[in-house]
Amino acid sequence: MKTPKVLIDYKLCKRCGICSHFCPKQVFVCDELNGAQVDKEEDCIACEKCVIMCPEMAIEIITQKEE
Repeated sequence: MKTPKVLIDYKLCKRCGICSHFCPKQVFVCDELNGAQVDKEEDCIACEKCVIMCPEMAIEIITQKEE
């Protein structure tokens, strides 16, 4: 499986840090000024905890199977 692509809709992100808190692989960094940022996308395991927990539905994970 290829590395999942983590997309954040910055218009929806409210800088709450929930994605960073629930991510088991610490893929995100978050601060009140910049909101959520994908820091280590290569560590993402596509568990989608961030997608499920985001109150604003600002995160999407796209996965592709290797051909």
